[in-house]
Amino acid sequence: MRIIRTKIWLILSLLAAFTMACSLVTGALPQKSPEKASPAATGVVPDVAPTTKQDSKPQVKGPTPTPPAGVYPEPFAEFPEIQVSIPQKYNNGEAYTLPVDLARVKGLENIQLSEKQRSLLSNNGFVTVPAEPGTYREFYQIYESGRYDSAVMFITTDAVYHTYHLLFDKMLRDLETSHFIATLKSLTSAMQKTTEEQVEALKSSPLEEPAKRNLAFFAVASQLLQTGEPVPASVKDMVAAEITLIEAHNQQSISPIWDRDDLPEEQKLIEDYTQYTPRGHYTRSEELKTYFKAMMWYGRLTFRLRDEFETRRALLLVQALRQAAGTDGTDAITLWKNIYEPTVFIVGKSDDLSYQEYGTLSDSVFGSAPDLHAFADDGMFAKFMEAAKTLPPPKINSMWVWINEDKEQATKGFRFMGQRFTLDQYVFGQVVWREVGTDSNPRSLPKGLDLFAAMGSDESYNILKEMGETKYENYNKQFNKVKKEVATLGKETWTQNLYWSWLYSLFPLIEPKGESYPPFMQNQAWTRKDLNTAMGSWTELKHDTILYAKQMMAEMGGGGPDEEPPHGWVEPNPQAYARMRSLAQMTTAGLDARGLTTTWSKNTFKNLLSELTFLQTTAEKELAGEKLSTDDYWHIFYFGGILEQFAVVAADTDDETGRLDISDMKAPLVADVASGPAPDGIGVVALTEAVGEPVPMFVVLPDAPWRIGVGAVFSYYEFTVPSEKRLTDEQWRQQIESGQTPARPSWTNSFNSAD
Repeated sequence: MRIIRTKIWLILSLLAAFTMACSLVTGALPQKSPEKASPAATGVVPDVAPTTKQDSKPQVKGPTPTPPAGVYPEPFAEFPEIQVSIPQKYNNGEAYTLPVDLARVKGLENIQLSEKQRSLLSNNGFVTVPAEPGTYREFYQIYESGRYDSAVMFITTDAVYHTYHLLFDKMLRDLETSHFIATLKSLTSAMQKTTEEQVEALKSSPLEEPAKRNLAFFAVASQLLQTGEPVPASVKDMVAAEITLIEAHNQQSISPIWDRDDLPEEQKLIEDYTQYTPRGHYTRSEELKTYFKAMMWYGRLTFRLRDEFETRRALLLVQALRQAAGTDGTDAITLWKNIYEPTVFIVGKSDDLSYQEYGTLSDSVFGSAPDLHAFADDGMFAKFMEAAKTLPPPKINSMWVWINEDKEQATKGFRFMGQRFTLDQYVFGQVVWREVGTDSNPRSLPKGLDLFAAMGSDESYNILKEMGETKYENYNKQFNKVKKEVATLGKETWTQNLYWSWLYSLFPLIEPKGESYPPFMQNQAWTRKDLNTAMGSWTELKHDTILYAKQMMAEMGGGGPDEEPPHGWVEPNPQAYARMRSLAQMTTAGLDARGLTTTWSKNTFKNLLSELTFLQTTAEKELAGEKLSTDDYWHIFYFGGILEQFAVVAADTDDETGRLDISDMKAPLVADVASGPAPDGIGVVALTEAVGEPVPMFVVLPDAPWRIGVGAVFSYYEFTVPSEKRLTDEQWRQQIESGQTPARPSWTNSFNSAD
């Protein structure tokens, strides 16, 4: 086992390799020509210059087979377009102008604000004020605390996006525990059995060793999943070595199963075993932890097309998948699809080649039912290799690649359950070294702001400029390129699955608000507050998809209702609520189309749709200057109880007692989204996005009488940690509770003040 340690710059994946998110439709982003570097790659500089080894290749005779485009499932559901009414000009003659005279604002006497906070409130019409750690662990607590004090409520888009995250994450956990885990165990056992049969059938042939490596590949997954399958003696040492690295998850190392004596050092496959640290919601149970590690194993390891030994392994694996069956007789391809296809709807298509492409191309060369020994035929194999050259490479590199290697050749290949292509990671890969910066001054890590700048947020780009990020050589050229690519994407691309649709729902947050909106929304501070909301929701999306991508009444205590409720407000961004309605409808339709609907999902998303409809309608009334009804005001006043209901139904229950796990109801979470060299060039760091405890926001409501409304917003963080110390939600929450959080981004200072 060789551990790779280097102090020089590494070409790393800018896909957080655990990330399973969604794919662009065919042709949505341009492909680079084969002789150029593939998108989204960075590299490893070897200590010694790589040597070139020229192997003799058999001549290809006869017509070259045409490679398949790949067969993918049809979309599960449509993203319905919901009409929104926004006036040309905010219609309320009683509205204030900025800076607002705080002496005329009711309710301010009940709030303790510093002079700095009062200044921000006056200049912007709103301010966010962090509380002491542990005061508010969930969004609903800010609203419920205000309701007990009869405060005026201000329902934020932050609270609404957060609620969708809670339900989405619960839905995904339930699918995994109820369907995917058992299916993956059955698939893995079937594949181990069939690959073991292949080893026996190929004994003493040139394909025995490739078959044996495949057996070890599935035996590793079987051990991770604890299927009970014994490890065959012939691969025991390789499997044990891999398991040791995976369970330690603290280093980068050459994969024992992929290692061969005939491979030059620079062609050894280096795996980042730090990626096997269970995180996201996968720390909640031992079952989810084992599933996480097994899916990571299946999703990360590439059978590289440039390597004949590994490609023969891939061809044998495809045939094993076609022949294997579970203990109940279900064929392995059906088992594979029962995991892959639902996750296509949720997260997206694989960025790597799968059995679909390899199988179709194999059939055109070797026949649909070849004798396994045919894969050792050099002439036929050469035809396959020639045809496979035109198969598409991955758009995002999640592998270690030496600096002077051709990245496309080094990364193109087969994965058993490949990880998914995401727009954010594609953008990241376009604006880091080696695309941006120089050898002596590389841009080794992106910023979350790069995504929203590429999506059209001028404010994001301006902040990046303020931070000095745009000064890197070639940044603006690459940024303009990717921004143009993103701008050409149509609705059918943005709404192809839930991951993309979630990103699509964030567009209303990155568009500056003009005279159609109240005064407090027509300034730079609000533009940055909206950006903070988008960053917080995106962080929750990354957290929920970190591996790939019965209503109950909560306590609503307090005194009896007053004769007239406080006149609260809904954040008047009706387009945001409309997009969320479409996303919720798409979610339920997609689950139903696949037969995955449960009583929980049916009832919960029905309630969410009802709430989103109310919020959109109310926001439209506010912008039009229409008076809200008493029932509307009561609904707003009790919004904290509604949020609490959603938080409760999204929580898990204790496995032993069946009672609600209250510790589950905490908003802070964390997700690492990219890897790169440490600033000092020693080691690898993980770019980490996080949301902390929700923060109270005070808003001067613009209709008479001017008064203070209180709502809840995200606290967003971005920082790096050593890759071997990737954070779990539990570790991040401990940091928060002990007061050891990093500083929030400086660009939030325009609306946020802790003192």
